[in-house]
Amino acid sequence: MSNTNPVIVLKVGGALLQSEPGMAELMSVVAEMMQQGQKVIFVHGGGCLVDEQLAANGKQTIKLEGLRVTPADQIPIVVGALAGTSNKILQAAAIKAGIVSVGMSLADGNIVNAKIKHEKLGLVGEVSPNDPSYLTYLLSQNWLPICSSIAISPAGDMLNVNADQAATALAKLVAGQLVLLSDVPGVLDAKGELIAQLDQQQISSLVEQGVIEKGMKVKVEAALEVAQWMGKAVQVASWKQPQQLIALTNGQSVGTQIQP
Repeated sequence: MSNTNPVIVLKVGGALLQSEPGMAELMSVVAEMMQQGQKVIFVHGGGCLVDEQLAANGKQTIKLEGLRVTPADQIPIVVGALAGTSNKILQAAAIKAGIVSVGMSLADGNIVNAKIKHEKLGLVGEVSPNDPSYLTYLLSQNWLPICSSIAISPAGDMLNVNADQAATALAKLVAGQLVLLSDVPGVLDAKGELIAQLDQQQISSLVEQGVIEKGMKVKVEAALEVAQWMGKAVQVASWKQPQQLIALTNGQSVGTQIQP
């Protein structure tokens, strides 16, 4: 059965990688979506695994405005944790759920253009969409691409890319629907109730009131940027309620919809 829906680009964060039941449940839902003909791309970070590996190697985690500073002596560890361990943990969960997957990075198949974001961040990359052929081929085979947020510059530098930004570039590349999954159901109001949709004005006033703060503020601002960039809504939802994703394949909204 073929599905005319846009490709769903699922971005998952580090916390999921520490929850085996969470991964198993999410992958079984993704398997169900794929059986219905829905095409899915996974993009992942893995901050907690990176932190663990850096600590094990006696190195410190430094952040600047929410982005991980990545000095040259840390890049082999970061690449190993993201393109290696994190990627294979997710692939193992996919295989266990009966999904045929392809573990990959942003460096594969010329899918993105990568450059150093800012010298003060070290080997942190910025990526823009380039050539979708490789992803299109994988999806045409009904395989699940599982993409780590590691890129390589034309000069051959390995770069650490923010996973939300990596997911954005791939969603744009395949004109897909971006879903940022974390361990919260979406954006909550002052009373702790889920907000179904938000636009720029509402976000600004909730940030001012201190209702949206810290990690959620970063996520919502990233989602808004993507929504405006792509001219369509982005979902912020939870991997703890993966059944909701089935609603997406039926064209319904889940979590909080961030409007352009």
